[in-house]
Order: sequence, then structure tokens, then C-alpha cells
Amino acid sequence: MKFLIIFLPILLTVVSFGQNQTDLLSSHYSEDELTELLIPQSDWSPFPKISDREAWQAADQEMFKAFLTIANNNIDYNWPSIPATKSLLFERTGDRDEYQSVSFEKRRILGTMILAEIYENKGRFIDPIINGIWSICEESWWGVPAHLPKTKHYSGLMDVSEPFVDLFAAETATYLAWADYFLGNKFDAISPQIRQRIYFETNTRIFKPLMTVPHWWMSTDSNGTPPNNWNPWICSNWINAVLLLEKDPEKRITHVSKILNVLDEFLNPYPQDGGCDEGPGYWGAAAASLFDNLAMLNLATNNQFKFVYSDEKIKNMARFIYRAQISEKYFLNFADADPQPKMDADMIFRFGKAIGEKEMENFGAFYKNKVSGEIGTFQYFRNLFSLFMQEKINNSEKKLPLPQSVWLPNIQVMISRDNQGSSDGFFVAAKGGHNNESHNHNDIGNYVVYYNGLPLLIDVGRGTYTRKTFSDKRYEIWSNCSDYHNLPTINGHTQLQGVKYAAKNAIFKTSDKNSLFLLDLKNAYPEEAGINVWQRSIKHTRGTGIEITDAVNLNETSKITQHMMTSLKSEIIEEGKVLMHSPEQDFIIRYNPKQMEAYIEKIKLTAMEDKGIIQKWGNSIYRINFNITQPKNTDRYTFNIIKKE
Repeated sequence: MKFLIIFLPILLTVVSFGQNQTDLLSSHYSEDELTELLIPQSDWSPFPKISDREAWQAADQEMFKAFLTIANNNIDYNWPSIPATKSLLFERTGDRDEYQSVSFEKRRILGTMILAEIYENKGRFIDPIINGIWSICEESWWGVPAHLPKTKHYSGLMDVSEPFVDLFAAETATYLAWADYFLGNKFDAISPQIRQRIYFETNTRIFKPLMTVPHWWMSTDSNGTPPNNWNPWICSNWINAVLLLEKDPEKRITHVSKILNVLDEFLNPYPQDGGCDEGPGYWGAAAASLFDNLAMLNLATNNQFKFVYSDEKIKNMARFIYRAQISEKYFLNFADADPQPKMDADMIFRFGKAIGEKEMENFGAFYKNKVSGEIGTFQYFRNLFSLFMQEKINNSEKKLPLPQSVWLPNIQVMISRDNQGSSDGFFVAAKGGHNNESHNHNDIGNYVVYYNGLPLLIDVGRGTYTRKTFSDKRYEIWSNCSDYHNLPTINGHTQLQGVKYAAKNAIFKTSDKNSLFLLDLKNAYPEEAGINVWQRSIKHTRGTGIEITDAVNLNETSKITQHMMTSLKSEIIEEGKVLMHSPEQDFIIRYNPKQMEAYIEKIKLTAMEDKGIIQKWGNSIYRINFNITQPKNTDRYTFNIIKKE
């Protein structure tokens, strides 16, 4: 059994997913010390008051003018109510977009008008802003129906007597808090009820529930699953709102103290390698949201939390975004991540500067786009930081690090490319991990292959989020299942979800000439699959191509099928060769025709969830299947991905 020669040395390289808890944030200062450090609300000016016109003249005027243009175009905006039937759509049809599009638009327009009023300071936008605040305060809930509990008690409508905080309720509080901070005196000149309403609604819907009701995202659950991006994302809005709105100093310090403890619940179990198992598409709400919290804490304490930036885990969390890059356009999209996520250039630049890493600053500067006036849908407060940093980012070097190889041992993700600092040539990435990761797909051992920064073999990723996506029917969605990844179906069995379905004995080796990733897929499949060993080897020979080898030992054999996913039109040109037509050049998948029979199917994209897949990859997704014609208990299957000569 030749595969054992490779397999045995790996036994010494088992990776642990757990991390030691450190309480980096909450243990550094006592509550008394924190009370001394926190600037009183009445004295706190995180950004200039609207009356400080000289300070605002130092902000980026081009950005302000772009905000003004959009605000002017919407000055007569008719703030819509959101009928109950739009909330019920999620329950009735699974659609979440109709409700969210109205809710998100209202907040974007409100936020843009606030910035336009700061710029002009003429009062033209005050009445529209008040109308927006009033309209939002009269909504039954600031969250979205997709985040309501899936119980008969709710059945698609919010129970307003029992408020709780989701992502977008927290986001809403931030919009209102900054409106109060910048425009409070103008509101008071009209009616004291405006600011009183802002505080009342925020206190009732956000502050009280956060201090009295346990929320699932605050800590590790009973199954040992750590918090995901909801934790730092909500905390970043919570800390904005409470620092700006809460006048009672004791309540204010109690909130901040709790926020630090909640953030440590996210940070303590986070991998030391900084790997985000939710993928780069969620990094902007995970590690980046932690940075948002730190940025606000430093503003509120005269930089007494700068010590955090010297922590190696924090630095690795920051670096993940460029380590997980494929090319200028593409990033790793394991699980639910987006293959082409939007980069928040300003925030990334600031994060790089905070940890003192020029590579990350350059990476952020690379993605700096022309000012558009769009404030984005989330993390509204980032726009305020952006207004005062444009000259720095515009004058910085714009460069992508594109490391030749990356190994993140805690989340078991590897990356290898032909050339350091370039997307030219072959790129391969693969993952181990387990099937209870955040936004999980059953995908242990999955890999992707790119050439010159363009996709060859892909992770299809997620489609449009619907009611099914985060329900007990999640794995009825085809793109979440292992047989629609670059993985085998073994004796009729696919991978199962759960933390016990995990990679075994993962190891990564790399040199100037090649990289090698090895792992055993046995435990990713149910016992009924009859696997003793399924050792996957992914070898990248730089400048030549990618070799995938599965060395297997099975208790039984019935039907075994290897799957590969691509968005490229593919055809079998002769026995042993599948041709993939790439825009730049054709590529060959070589296989043993005496051992396997290939066939290709085009996936029908007709479900509601498939709309998102079409947006990402187009309407052509192909699954290349290799049926093992005479399965053996001990065997080896090899595929080579090379350029067509």
C-alpha cells in the first residue's frame, strides 16, 4: 500500500482548533481604571462638532461634494413605511430582499443627508433628516425578518414587547447616534422631542436588551461553537451608540465594560493564525469590525487601547485579508464567502497603519477607488474616519503582497502560487478544517485552481440568502453539499455537517519549486462510507501545474465518483483528457481512462438561491464527474491540471 509511505509521517502534525483564552481586552484595565480613562460624554469630541468649520475644511472636500450630490438628488425623498406583508414575505416565500431593500435605502439616504448637512451647515437637510429619524423610529423593528426566530410565536412579524438586537437594529442605532451628535443643537431649536425620541427608542430597542437579555452571538454556545462576525459587528455599533448617546456616566462605563467582555468571547477562541473561517467576504465584518471597536475605544480613551495592535493574533487577523487573495479581482470563497468581495480601502489602510504593517497599507491603497458619494450599506462610522485620511492613502504606494505560499494551520487553509507578488501563472488553494465552521459548507478537502488570476476549478460558494439558507434545510441547497465541490462521493455517501466531521492529519510543505498539502478525509464522511484512509494530496509544481492524488483504503467498494466544479465550458476531447475553455487559454484535466469514465453536466440554475450564483459566475456552472469503473479497496486516483500545449 504505497500511500502509507506518504501518510505515516503526517501523524505528528495534527492541528488543534482550540486556543488559550487570554481576555486581551477586558483584563487590561479594571472597571475603576476604565472609568478614569473614558472621556466623559459631555467632553468627548471624536470628530469635530458641526460648528467647527475650520476643522471640517480640513476634511476631504471632494468626498463631501459627492455626498452632497446624492443628498440633493434625494432631498424630497418620501420616507416609506414598511408594511407587515413585506416582513411576512420571508415566512411565506423565503424572500428577504424586498424588506431589506427598503430598510437599507432609508438608512443610506439618512446617513448621506447627515454628511451633506455637516458639509453645508445651512439647515437645508434638517427637515428631511427629522422625517427620516421619525420614520425609522416608527418602524416596528430595526432588524430584518430573516433574523426573527423561526417559531410560531413570531411567524414573520416582530414581537415589539420583547426587543432583541440583530445586526441591523444595531446599525440603525449608530445612524441615529451620529445624527444626535452632529445635529442635536439644530434638533433642539425645533423641538426637544427629536433627541428624546432618539434616546428613548435606542435605549428601549438596543441598550436595555443588550444589558439584560442573553443574545446567542455574545458567547460560545452550548455545543462549543464560538461567536461569528455578529459579535464584533454588533459591538462596533453598540459602542458607537452608547458612547454618543448615554449621558449617565455609570451606565456608560457599565456598557463599555460589558462590550469588552463580549468582544473577548469572540477574540479568545479566534485562531492564532488569524484565519477567518467565514472567508474574506466576511472578514470586513469580523476582524475588521473588531478593529472598528478598537478605533472607537482609542478615540474614547486617548489611545489607551493601542497596546492591542502589538498582539500577534490581532496582526494575523488583519493580515488574513491579503493572505487570502487570489488576484486583483478574486479572493478565496470557501463556505459562504464572495469570490469578488468589495474591499474597504480606507478601513484596510487604517488597520494596516494601526498594526504598523506597510504591506497592508499598500494593499488598502491599491483598492482606493474614485470618490462616488456612496456611503455603503453598513459600518456608517467608517465614512467619518475616511473624510480625514484621503491625502495619506492617495499618496501611498499601491501594491498587492500576493505571497507565494500561505499556511494557516488553525483553520487548515493553504495557498500556493507560481510567483511571489504576481497573479501570473497557476494558483491553488485548499482547506481542511471541520464541517461546523461559521457559514459552513460540507467541503473538507476542497480546492480551487486559478491561472493568471482567473478561475479554472472553483468553489461555487453561496447563492442568494433565503429562508432555507439558515434553517434545518440548509444542506438541501446543492451548492452547500460536498458533491458540488471538488470532492468525491464515496460508496454513495457525501460529507455530513457537524464538528466531528473533520480533516485528519493535515500538513503543508512548501519550497521554491513546489508546495504539497496532505490530509485524510476519512472523518469527513459517515462510517457507512466504509473508509479506512482517504488521503488527499494536492501538489503544486510551480510553472507546471497542479496534481491531485487520492490514495485510498476502503472496507468496501460500490460506486465512487470524483467531482470537479467549473464555470468554464468543458468537453471530453479524448479518453483521459477533459478540455476547459478559458478566455485566455485552454487547460487540460488529465486522468486515467482505464480507471475512470468522465462525463460533464451543466447545472440548472432555477432555484431562488441560484440567483446569487448567476450574479457571481454567470449562468454556466458545470460539474465534471469521474466515475471509477472498477473500484478497489486499495487504490490511487490522480488528476493533473495543466495548460494545453
